[in-house]
Amino acid sequence: MRFFTKKNYLGIGLAILLLIVGFFLLGQKPADNSLALNVAPFVLLFAYLVVIPWSLWKGANDEENGADKGV
Repeated sequence: MRFFTKKNYLGIGLAILLLIVGFFLLGQKPADNSLALNVAPFVLLFAYLVVIPWSLWKGANDEENGADKGV
C-alpha cells in the first residue's frame, strides 16, 4: 500500500516549482519593484497554504473513499 499517489507527487512538484518561482521573484532587484512586492508574496502564499495541503490530503481522501466502496 502506497502512502502517496501520483496526484500527491504532482502536487508536491507543483508546490516546489511555485516556491522556486516565488522566491526568485522575491529576490529581484530593485527591491521596490512590483514583482517583488505584489506578485511574489501571493505566489508563495498560494504554494504554502493551498497547493501543499491539497497535495498531502488528496491521496488520503481518495484511499478512504476507495475503502468505503469496497474497492
